[in-house]
Formats: sequence, structure tokens, C-alpha cells
Amino acid sequence: MSDGLVGPVEVVGVGLLGTSVALACRRAGLDVLLTDVSADHVRTASALGAGRPRVEGDRPQLVVVAVPPDHLGAAIAQALRDSDAVVTDVGSVKTGPLAAVAGEPGVRRYVGGHPMAGSERSGPLAATADLFEGRPWAVAPHPDADPDGVALVEQLAELCAAVVVRLSPEDHDRAVARTSHVPHLLASLAAGRLADAPADYLKLSGQGVRDVTRVAGGSPELYGQIVAANSAAVVELLAEVRVGLDAMISALTDADRARLWELLERGVDGTRAIPGKHGGPVRPTASVFVSVPDEPGVLARLFAAAGESDVNIEDVHIDHDLGREVGLVELLVDETRAEHLLASLESRGWVTHR
Repeated sequence: MSDGLVGPVEVVGVGLLGTSVALACRRAGLDVLLTDVSADHVRTASALGAGRPRVEGDRPQLVVVAVPPDHLGAAIAQALRDSDAVVTDVGSVKTGPLAAVAGEPGVRRYVGGHPMAGSERSGPLAATADLFEGRPWAVAPHPDADPDGVALVEQLAELCAAVVVRLSPEDHDRAVARTSHVPHLLASLAAGRLADAPADYLKLSGQGVRDVTRVAGGSPELYGQIVAANSAAVVELLAEVRVGLDAMISALTDADRARLWELLERGVDGTRAIPGKHGGPVRPTASVFVSVPDEPGVLARLFAAAGESDVNIEDVHIDHDLGREVGLVELLVDETRAEHLLASLESRGWVTHR
């Protein structure tokens, strides 16, 4: 393996992630072999230029397993038996698949991986070679993993233009429980309180409730598999959340404003702990709100006006008027530039406020 990643690369499971990996490898000039229980998926991915079906006699250097979570352990084990290749995966949980293959003779060739990228769409037609660009890609080798195999998997991540983050399988699962799995479950619980709400209540829905519940719209079947596979880390963290929820209930019941403030302040601390743009420190921002008509091209004109004002937009949110075809665009900018942007947009005829 001293020559690095030269291929062929076999992708087992050509859905969104698998086909995206295949497209990135083809872009780099590697031979890519495609395997899937669905012949239609293989034909579609092949037609997209993602590779070719694997045939007898092919000897992959690296196998990337990209199947649903419930089938991950079995598919990794089969890949280890079928060749002498290094085997990695793109699954959301790392300790479960490792436990499933721990007794395999070739387990040293297995190196867990998890690209932190995705889409609301699924299947090979949703795939793109750019899906992983600039995104974290966790590489989670077990203690007995072959160092050359670890290097090969990291080369795959870099070839896909991702940013490698090295973690142990256990630390990976604790990390995704905290940053992804539990937040998704809490969003689902919050969204569930809306399902049977009276229509008049829902008319008060704003950007806040959309922000909190957005991820709850994902596939229950897929996400159920993911969190079930990481149940130990998820349950441990949910127990901590339950303690916090009980404390908040008590603070409200007892009218303990000081305790309530402490709990809310802890939430503020958490938002500040999330890395800022490009992984750097969080920079203070301010919001500028702009009323815009709901019509083609209006956002392009607004962003162009902000650019002409020499102000960089750090983030953007859009809320919609219930009774009119009007939207309220929230532009988050460096707090030292907010007043300048307000004045500049108003001078160009935009309706703004802070």
C-alpha cells in the first residue's frame, strides 16, 4: 500500500453516499466497481459515470460499504471475506459494526469511517462528486487496525475533498450522540407536540419553531436504525437531558427565576461552543431584517445589494407572511457592520428593521 490509493475502489451500496463517493473517485481517475442488491441502482449509478459493475476477477484495493445501518455489520464482514482489500464504511455509528466483525480473521483491514454529509434526497440520482467538499469525515480506526489501511481511508476522505477528523470508535459514537442523534430526537419530540395542535395555534408558527423542528422531517425508518445502533451513548445523554428537563420544570413550578436563568444561560454557552464559520471561533453577529415580495429574483437582488454595501452575509433565514405573498429575510452580519447595512439597504429602497 506504499503507493497510496490507486484503485480499484469498490462501493457496496450505491445510494446517495455510495454513489457520491464513487463519483469523487472517478473524478480522480480511479477505477470504481459498483455493487448493490438493486440492479437498477447499479445501472443508474453506472449511467451517471460513477463506475462499472464488479465482475469476477476484479481485485479492489479498497472497499467502501454504504448500506443502511441495520445491514452494515454483515456487509462489512462479507467484504472482508470476499477480498484482501482494506474495508471502510460510511455509517453513522462505529462501535456496533466493529463489534459485529470483531471475530473476522481480516478485522485488521477494517477502518471505520463516517462522512458528515447528506441530503434530504436519497438514491443514486441525488449523488454528486462535491457532496463531501469541506465537510468533516470521521476516521475511526480500532486499536488493531493496520496503519496502512488507516492511511488509505484518510486518503479516500481527502480525495473526496473532506476534512479528516481522527477519533476512536467510542469517542465517535459519543460525539455524534451529542451533536446529531440526541438533537434529532429532541426535535422529533418538539415537533410531535405540533401534530395534534389546533389549526389556530399553528398560525402562530414562526422561524423559531421551524429551526427547532427542521431535522424532525427526516426518514423515521432510517433515523430509527441510526439511533438504535448508538443506543448506549444516546440513552446516557438522554438521561442527562432528563435531569435538565426536571430542573427546568422545578424552576418554573417554584418560580425560581435565578435557576431558570442559569439553565437558559447554559444553553447560550452551548451555542457559543459550536465552531464558527470555517471552523474558527464564533464571531458576534447582528440581525438585519428585510421585507421582500415573494417573487423570482428578489433574493438575488437583495444579496447583490448587500454585496454593493461591502457587507458579507454570514447566514440567512427566511420567514413567510401568513396572509400576504411577502417574506421576511433575516440577514446575519458582523455586528459592527449591521448599522451600515441597514442604512445602505434603506437608501436603495429596501424595507428594513433591526
